[in-house]
Parts: sequence; structure tokens; C-alpha cells
Amino acid sequence: MDRRGDQGDADATTAGVAAVGGTASAAEAAEVLSAGLLLTPARPANAFEETVQRLLQSIRLGLIGPGERLPPERELAGMLEVSRDTLREALASLAEAGWVTSRRGRNGGTFVALELPSPSPRPVGVGDDRLAQAAHLEDTLALRAVIEVGTARRAAERELSAVDRERLWQAYEECRSASGGQYRMADSRLHLLIAEVLGAPSLIPLVADVRMRVNELLDGIPLLAPNIAHSDEQHRAIVSAILRGGPDEAAAAMAEHIDGTEALLRGFYA
Repeated sequence: MDRRGDQGDADATTAGVAAVGGTASAAEAAEVLSAGLLLTPARPANAFEETVQRLLQSIRLGLIGPGERLPPERELAGMLEVSRDTLREALASLAEAGWVTSRRGRNGGTFVALELPSPSPRPVGVGDDRLAQAAHLEDTLALRAVIEVGTARRAAERELSAVDRERLWQAYEECRSASGGQYRMADSRLHLLIAEVLGAPSLIPLVADVRMRVNELLDGIPLLAPNIAHSDEQHRAIVSAILRGGPDEAAAAMAEHIDGTEALLRGFYA
């Protein structure tokens, strides 16, 4: 069955979401994703490094967008379960690298930079060795297929709340309407939300890690308009299947989506 052409089912899904969640105003709309998903306690042995990692993941995956304010220092340190000195060291390092900026005064605080540093031209830590790049690519793609196809299937098996149904559709719409520069962040938010509504907290960091790896690979190739349009169609099929409670359809739609990305990445990196 061609899920990308399943307009009737998708329209029915949209109507179902509206019926369950209501027509939310801007003030009432459920928050799609929170930075709190990744701002979880760091392990004491590597508190500084893990604090930097969690903050960077939240920024790079779009949970805290350019120009947005980070939680207050005391609250952020509590979320990460690190000392305020460790947090300040991490924030200072990110500021030096151009990821965040500090402002003083009544409306001050720490904000994500409006223009984020340029992405690495190749996967981090892989270097120029083509064999190493190929191995990194295959490892990332295999990991993604195992994690994200299974996540989509289990999400479709779960009885979702009205709020989660609304959030999923909202995340899809935000991804579909995202501009070129914001597309990958919106894409990542959608995939992370699928993991969140599944209700397995241990899964979220795994999906975040694989999304970081995939995004590093995607950052090395151009955004192609036909691919983005195709991706939007596949996202609609994935979300529609989850909302309909069709695990086989959701898994197949996610597998098709991942296969498309694999083909594109192999074309550029092989």
C-alpha cells in the first residue's frame, strides 16, 4: 500500500486529532518538546563534559532555539544535578565556542546564540580516512534503523493521550512548514517526540544520540528541495500511522523514510 498517497486516511487523522484535542489557541497549544528531555542529571565522574554534551544536544536538536533563553542558573543546575560552578564552567566554554551568550540586567540570562557555529564538514572524530568515514556511516545507519523503526512501531501500539496526539501532529506541521535553515532542527524534534510519547525515558537519550550522528552526516551535504518534500510526505505517513494505531504501517513508513536518507547519504559519502 502506498502510504504517501493515503490522503483520505491522513485527512481523517487530522480530523481525529482536532476532535480529541480540540482546536487549541496559541496560548493553549501543548508544548511540542521541552529542553528538559535532555537536561537530565550528569554522572559525577564526567559532570563537566556531560553538562556540555546535554546543553549542546538541546541546542543542536532545537529544543532550545536560537535566541531563546536557557532556564535560570539555579534551575538548570538542579535539572542537571551539578554544582553551579560546574554549570558556569560549561556555559563559559559554550560561550567561548559561540553557542551561547550572556546578558545582564532585569531581562538578562544565558541565551542561545542567534547564529550558531557552522557545522563540521565531516562527522566529528572521523577525520579524512575514507574507510573510517564509511564505517561510521554504516554504523550510524544501522543503529538508526534498529532504534527508530522500533520506536515508531511501539509508539503506534501505545494508547496516546489527547495532548500527545495534538503534540505529534503539531510537530509534524512545524517540520513541514520549517524554512531551510530550521528544517533539521524541526525534523529532529519530531523524531524525538515520537520517542517521548512512547513513554520509555531511557530511549530518549539513545534517539538523541543517533539524531546527532545523522545530523552531522546530513550537515555535510546540501539541502535538496525534492528530498525535503519527500521527507515531509513520509513524516505525514509515520505520524498518521501512529495516530491511527497501526504499528506495522508506522514501522514500514519509518523504514521507508530511513531508507531514503540512507540512499542520499551513501550517494554523497560512498
